[in-house]
Amino acid sequence: MAADPLLSLLAGALLVAALAPAAAAPSCPHTNLTANFSADFTMLQHQLRGTVRLAAEGKCALELTRFDLLAASPSARFWASDGPTMSDLAAGRAFSPLPLNKTFQNASLELPFARPLPRLLALYDPDTFSDFGHVFLPNGTDPGLDAAAEPAPTMFDNCIPLSEAETYRLRWTLNASAGTVEIGLEAAVGSEYYMAFGWADPKANSPAMIHADVVVAGFTEEGTPFAEDYYISDYTECKLGKEDSPVSGVCPDKVYEGGSNDSILVYGHRQDGVSFVRYARKLDAEDAKYDVPVGATEEMVVLWAIGRLRPPDTMRPHYLPQNHGGPRDTTFGFARLNLSETVDNCLGPLDADNKEDQERIIADRKTPLVVTSAPAVRYPNPPNPDKVLYINKKEAPLLKVERGVPVKFSVQAGHDMALYITSDPIGGNATLRNKTEVIYAGGPDAHGVLATPKELVWLPDRNTPDLVYYQSLYEQKMGWKVQVVDGGLSDMYNNSVVLDDQQVTLFWTLSVDYKSISIAARGEKKSGYLAIGFGSGMVNSFTYVAWVGNDGVGRVKTYWIDGKSATGIHPTSENITFVRCKSENGIITFEFTRPLNPSCTGKVECKNIIDPTTPLKVVWAMGASWSGDDLTDSNMHSVTSSRPIRVLLLRGSAEAEQDLRPVLAVHGFMMFVAWGILLPGGIMAARYLKSLKGDGWFQIHVYLQYSGIAIMFLGVLFAAAELRGFFVSSVHVKFGVLALLLAVLQPLNAKFRPSKPANGEVPSHNRIMWEYLHVITGRSAVIVGIVALFTGMKHLGHRYDSENVEELTWALMLWVLSVIVVVLCLEYKEVKRRIGDRSARGHWVLGNTEEEDSVDLLHPDGAARNSESSATGVMEVSRHGFSGSEEIDLESPCLF
Repeated sequence: MAADPLLSLLAGALLVAALAPAAAAPSCPHTNLTANFSADFTMLQHQLRGTVRLAAEGKCALELTRFDLLAASPSARFWASDGPTMSDLAAGRAFSPLPLNKTFQNASLELPFARPLPRLLALYDPDTFSDFGHVFLPNGTDPGLDAAAEPAPTMFDNCIPLSEAETYRLRWTLNASAGTVEIGLEAAVGSEYYMAFGWADPKANSPAMIHADVVVAGFTEEGTPFAEDYYISDYTECKLGKEDSPVSGVCPDKVYEGGSNDSILVYGHRQDGVSFVRYARKLDAEDAKYDVPVGATEEMVVLWAIGRLRPPDTMRPHYLPQNHGGPRDTTFGFARLNLSETVDNCLGPLDADNKEDQERIIADRKTPLVVTSAPAVRYPNPPNPDKVLYINKKEAPLLKVERGVPVKFSVQAGHDMALYITSDPIGGNATLRNKTEVIYAGGPDAHGVLATPKELVWLPDRNTPDLVYYQSLYEQKMGWKVQVVDGGLSDMYNNSVVLDDQQVTLFWTLSVDYKSISIAARGEKKSGYLAIGFGSGMVNSFTYVAWVGNDGVGRVKTYWIDGKSATGIHPTSENITFVRCKSENGIITFEFTRPLNPSCTGKVECKNIIDPTTPLKVVWAMGASWSGDDLTDSNMHSVTSSRPIRVLLLRGSAEAEQDLRPVLAVHGFMMFVAWGILLPGGIMAARYLKSLKGDGWFQIHVYLQYSGIAIMFLGVLFAAAELRGFFVSSVHVKFGVLALLLAVLQPLNAKFRPSKPANGEVPSHNRIMWEYLHVITGRSAVIVGIVALFTGMKHLGHRYDSENVEELTWALMLWVLSVIVVVLCLEYKEVKRRIGDRSARGHWVLGNTEEEDSVDLLHPDGAARNSESSATGVMEVSRHGFSGSEEIDLESPCLF
């Protein structure tokens, strides 16, 4: 029994000795982190993913697992910094000499360190001030050093490729205890594409999309991510249904009766040409009618698809997926999935062909690029500065210019921002950073504001590199890239204008003999098709539609559109030649040549005549997809110009179609008062009021005529001032000018009329000819003026498609007919009065002072008229309304 205490002591000593090495195991002296710590990289660029941990066994090293990165520049490094701002990163240092100019695929790395860990570990390129992503490392004062940080939204437990080309991937993390699953959809597609994934109907005998529960994810036109529940009831685009037809097609759950959106958007971004959206959903869906319950450990059939996305419009307020097209396993497919299985078959980052997601602007020689500044929202080169440059209201776009084509900038970004074109990707005067740069244009004087913009002209030449940058001379990282290419459309065409809303650029060149015109159109945003039309709107226009089919072939077709639905689109067979169409990064450009005056008859396209001397009204439209054969309402545009642009083909310029209906209404009213009331009234006064005693008829005649002429001139000046010019081009203007000239001629020939004959004398030949000229000219003026009123109504209807023009035209016709009826009645009474006067007085006797000495030109036989003047003969009245103080013959036709 005495040995027992000894044995116990020996055993205790041995245990202590065994544990002593473990307890005394060395730890890294440069950090308080433990092996339990882990954190994920935040992705900003280059498809960065990975998890950071402290190396085991007390090593002073960081371990990176599942590390993905697209190749960066040779200067990029792991970087130690105190924070993620531009100033923090610029003041940082290289954390590791490991170069990052190669692609890493699920790599495991070890980064040793020999000094205290920084607050931030980034992947950073000091030459371009680019942060590819980073992870925060807590220091000794931070709580929870042993706790794992929140997972980055781009990191998942599992990943499998869906498409055969592995350009579409599914990532997921299952939380079985909470009854949820978080899903990430990732595809190397354009921003105009959707990504769809969901579960097939478990009751179906074979995999099918009908009755499937899917989530459609993508990005709005503003770049905002979305993920929404959809239910497939038919292989068609969603039809919202009416009272007599139910909802059908690929529709959001919430448009079905009793349906709801049960998917929750978690995160989304567009980086490096790759779309990524993360969303969460419950396994046991609450919407039993339109959602499929998912078993956490059950292998189930899933389906997927990618395709173009149709943006909302006034008829369909939802983003709707278009037919995916393409073969199975390329743009759509089926698979079997068990969420509880652990699998990671995604090797490395997705590498898109086109990694430039930023909006782009293609410069041309005519249109200045408006440069302003505003806060950064989606700057393409993180970390974001406080303010960046906007060009044509687009944030730091990729600018594309052509060698040999002058580029005009209208700098309105403020006097503290001087624009310059430089070889330095950062800007802000590279000499301050001991760097060299080449300045191609701009400098300290290239600054201005909205009230006093500064114009900067830059001419890229053959020595200009393929890539330069527009930047601010005083602030770093405010601009972005300029791609310099060989000459294109701007060199090929003599003229170009930007159409309404700055979304489409139109180019054209007239042939030397003015018999044909070559036209090109280029969209400034991504779309499935691009259309331009000649007319005040897409309805009642001759339209040219360009698109690239699924076979990659560009097409241009012509149409006559007379309605707002697919049934109103009628293909035509216009003679267009030298047709080209291409789509570059979703930007459609097409070209064609056509005759100005089609040499055909009997077809609607024969009316599509272009007169280069008159403004050509041009509108545009864009949409998700087009078909050259069977058109449906799904081919209707999703965005269109808000108004037509009047293109002046000979001048090479354009002007917005202004709504001048109020101006033209005032002009028309003035002309109606002049030509429909005052001037005809003056003629009628001279014709039918002479039977009254005194000169009242003459005063009424003169006042009405002068008032009519004055109002007529006011109407002409009013319209000419608002229309910014006086153009004798339309039929209405030609009749108006003729009426104006005839009206002005009347007071002029009244000034030079021959003297009247004395009582009893026969009128001279000149006097008779003058009276004929005066009467015929005046009445012709009224007739031409009335015709001008009718042509003006027709011109207004043609210009604005006004609905009430027809009613106004009928009202004008009734007014003219009423005046004609009144004139006929008065003329009938006048004839009866003259017959009565003749029979009472007998025959006219030469020298009779009671008779008038002027010829009645309205009387059929040209007989002398009876005078109602005083017995002393013809009354002579002096009027100063004419030049001088001449005597006026009250009984001769005056003015009209």
